[in-house]
Amino acid sequence: MYDTGTESVALSIVVPIFNEEEALPVLAARLRPILDGGGEPYEVVAVDDGSTDGTARLLEDLRTVWPQLRIVTLRRNSGHQAALTAGLHRSLGAYVISIDADLQDPPELIPDMLALARADGLDIVYGIRTDRSADSGFKRRTAAAYYWLMRRLAGSYVPAQAGDFRLLSRAVVETLKTLPDQQQIYRLLIPWLGFPGGQITYQRAERVAGATKYPLHKMVLLALDSVTSFSAVPLRLATAIGAFSLVLCLAFLTWALTVYAMGRTLPGWTSLIITVLFFGAVQLFCLGMLGEYVARIYTAVQARPTYSVASDTQDDHPRQ
Repeated sequence: MYDTGTESVALSIVVPIFNEEEALPVLAARLRPILDGGGEPYEVVAVDDGSTDGTARLLEDLRTVWPQLRIVTLRRNSGHQAALTAGLHRSLGAYVISIDADLQDPPELIPDMLALARADGLDIVYGIRTDRSADSGFKRRTAAAYYWLMRRLAGSYVPAQAGDFRLLSRAVVETLKTLPDQQQIYRLLIPWLGFPGGQITYQRAERVAGATKYPLHKMVLLALDSVTSFSAVPLRLATAIGAFSLVLCLAFLTWALTVYAMGRTLPGWTSLIITVLFFGAVQLFCLGMLGEYVARIYTAVQARPTYSVASDTQDDHPRQ
């Protein structure tokens, strides 16, 4: 076990939170009895991702009656994955479980995940959603398409229907901390590390309160970040499209010269416009793909932190 320099913590629960004032009381009511009943030292690392509602006040109120609750406050909204990174990097437990505050993933499975990791010597336990009937039809179809695409681009090692409800050993967390400070897509990165893992399945529930923090545009951005972070296939696709376009262009040129040699040429305004538009669209598509990768390189070169911590109650009141 890694030396944390503090009192031994067997389990850390990392909860990224953004504007969840309605869900927090329910989360505490369900999560605390499970952890208190485990009989092991634990901490709950609640990462407030720049909430603008009453989330910060509610967290402070909960902490007065829940000493194991630890509040990490980010200076601004940095995004779900960045908030998750902040919680993972600051966690102290020998095992770390991440879970969202909306309770679509059941905290009642935490003891089972911990027991499976210890019994089988696993470093990772994935929560697998075998039943997503609580989600809308659109959400189910887009999620299925996302995992289908990721498994083909990033690799079959990516578990299907595994979100951010998972258990990590301290060895995995320490490995993650050594990686460059960039926006990470953990549902792809963690399987890629190759640590031994297992699975626990469950039925995904509805949100206990509030609205989803992953609307359509954020889902699209997540998919785009996932593709460009873990695969060069889009670049190869752009090259293939360019090569295919070149073949079409040569074929069209051969046809045009043949028709001209036969003296059968006619004014071809329509074919000219179609050709120009087609190749213009292909060029813009290829430039767009290149631009996405250049943007990621630009962001990496800037080396800006993905999040900034304003306060951590662990630092204010260190354990003796």
